[in-house]
Amino acid sequence: MIETSFHGVYLPGLMLLNGGALACSWALRRLLSLTGVYRWVWHPALFDLAVYVLLLFALARFTGAFTT
Repeated sequence: MIETSFHGVYLPGLMLLNGGALACSWALRRLLSLTGVYRWVWHPALFDLAVYVLLLFALARFTGAFTT
């Protein structure tokens, strides 16, 4: 795992991926709400959590953050 220095403070790579996943999740949530997808979702909070976890996993896999 790679650490990044931000003004002398070391941040773990997962924290940076977390920020990216949150931004992508927010944008996707806005898009889904504008298109009316949430009318078909039983529990929107669980759906949002699942989307966030999937986005975080996808970012971690595509960036190669957890390769050994």
